[in-house]
Amino acid sequence: MSFSDLGLLPELLRAVQEKGYSAPTPIQAGTIPAILAGRDVLAGAQTGTGKTAAFVLPILQRLTQDAAHGAHPAPRALVLTPTRELAAQIADNATGYGRYLKLRSAVVFGGVGINPQIDQLRRGCDLLIATPGRLLDLSEQGALNLSRVSCFVLDEADRMLDMGFIHAIRRVLKLLPAQRQNLMFSATYSEDIRALAQRFLHDPVNVEVTSRNSTAERVTQSLYRVPKESKRHLLAHLINEGNWQQVLVFTRTKHGANRLAKQLESAGINSAAIHGNKSQAARVRALADFKSLRVTALVATEVAARGIDIKELPHVVNYELPNVPEDYVHRIGRTARAGASGAAVSLVSPDEEPLLRDIERLLKRPIEATAVPAFPILNMPAEPDRGPPREMHRDRGGGNGNRGGRGGPRRPQQGQGQRPQQGQGQRQERALGSPARTAAPQDGQRHSAHRHAEPRGSRPAGAPRGEAGRGFGGDRRGPRTQSERGGGANSGWRRA
Repeated sequence: MSFSDLGLLPELLRAVQEKGYSAPTPIQAGTIPAILAGRDVLAGAQTGTGKTAAFVLPILQRLTQDAAHGAHPAPRALVLTPTRELAAQIADNATGYGRYLKLRSAVVFGGVGINPQIDQLRRGCDLLIATPGRLLDLSEQGALNLSRVSCFVLDEADRMLDMGFIHAIRRVLKLLPAQRQNLMFSATYSEDIRALAQRFLHDPVNVEVTSRNSTAERVTQSLYRVPKESKRHLLAHLINEGNWQQVLVFTRTKHGANRLAKQLESAGINSAAIHGNKSQAARVRALADFKSLRVTALVATEVAARGIDIKELPHVVNYELPNVPEDYVHRIGRTARAGASGAAVSLVSPDEEPLLRDIERLLKRPIEATAVPAFPILNMPAEPDRGPPREMHRDRGGGNGNRGGRGGPRRPQQGQGQRPQQGQGQRQERALGSPARTAAPQDGQRHSAHRHAEPRGSRPAGAPRGEAGRGFGGDRRGPRTQSERGGGANSGWRRA
C-alpha cells in the first residue's frame, strides 16, 4: 500500500514524499481512511509507529476541504497533548505536512510567555496544538475561542490520565461544540482508556495494531541486578566500554536527574538533565545538544522525555525503574523507532524487585538478566540514602504540589530535598577511592545499603498501587494552570 491509496490530496502526498515516507505504517493505514470519512477513532499503538502523521494528515485534508475554510480566525481542529516537547513536535510535523496547503497552525504550552501566544491566536489559526493548562489559561483570559472546533484529538491519552489531567480534559470538552469528530490515540491501552473513550467517542473505529502494552519488537531488553550505590559506576562503565555516543537515561525524579548528570560529568561523560523544573529554553538547548551528539547522556524524567523523537536513538537506560509499569513501555519506546533497532537496559537494585515484577507481569514475560561485569569504582559524588522507591515523588512536568497523579503515598514537595527519614540511615557515603578499584558482581548477595528497602508483601493483598488519581474516581483536584503564568515557588501549581 502507498499513501496515494489512502485518498490523500496531492499536496499532502508531495510533502510526505519529501519527508522520505515510502509507505504508510499500520496505524496510518488503519486510521487515515476512517478519519477522512468523518468517523471517531480509538487507536492504540506503540510509540514510534507514526501516530502523529496518522491524525495530522487527514485533519489537514479535512480542514482544506471545509467549505468554511478561511471564514473564521478561530481554530477548527484541536490537538490536546500532555507535554511541551510533544506539543512542539506535533506542531513541527503539522507545519511540514501542510507546507503546500493554505492552512495556519499554532502551538501553545506553559513554561514560556503567554502574551506572544495570545498575539498568535489573534492572527488566527486552523489547527491548534496545546497542553491542557495553557489552553485553559488562554480560554479563561478570553484569548481563545473553541466554539468552531470540528475535530478534537486527545493524544497520549494514557499519559494524560497518569498526570492527573482528567479534570482538565473534562473542562476542555465543555468548551467544545457538541457536534464534532473525536480521535483518541494512546501508546498503552488500559481499561481506564476505554472508560474515557466511552465518555466522548461516538461509535468509534477501533484500531489496535499491536497487543496491549506491548513493546517494540526491535528493542533488545536486558537488566543488571546491582546495588543502588554502584549504579552510577556501572552506567559510566557501560557508556565508556560500549563506546555509546547517544544514550537516554531515565530517573524517577528531577533532583535525581540533576544529580546523575553531574555524576556522569565528573566521570568525563558529556551529560545534561531535562525535566519539568528546567526552563523551556534549557530543555530545548539540552535536546538540541543531545541530537547533535554534543551531549552523550541525556538524563530525563518520564514526563520530560515525551516528545523526544530521535529516529536512530540506539540506547535507553532505566537508571531507576518507574513506579508505574506502563511507563516502562513508554520509556523503551524512545528507541527502535520508525523501524530501527535499539537496546533498553535496566539497572535494578534489590529494593526495586517489586517494581520489576510488576513490569514483567505487564509484559507477560521476564526481562533477561545479564551478568554484571567488573567495573571501576570512579571518584563520583555519592548517592544519598533516600529510602524505598515508592516513597519518592515523580516528575509531573514542573511546579510544586504533586497532586493529581499516580504514585501511592504522598511525596515530598519540590524544594524540600530528598532527605531520608530519621532512623533510616543518614550516613553519607564516604568519597570513593581511586579509579583502580573495581567492583565484581556479587551474585545472590544483598548489599547492606538496602537494609531499608521495601520488604516483600508490604502492600496489603489486593490493595491498589496508588491509583487514586487515575480514571474518574476520587475527589482530587485536577491540574492547575497558574504556574504557567509564573506562580511562586511555593504556589503548589503544576505546569502542563
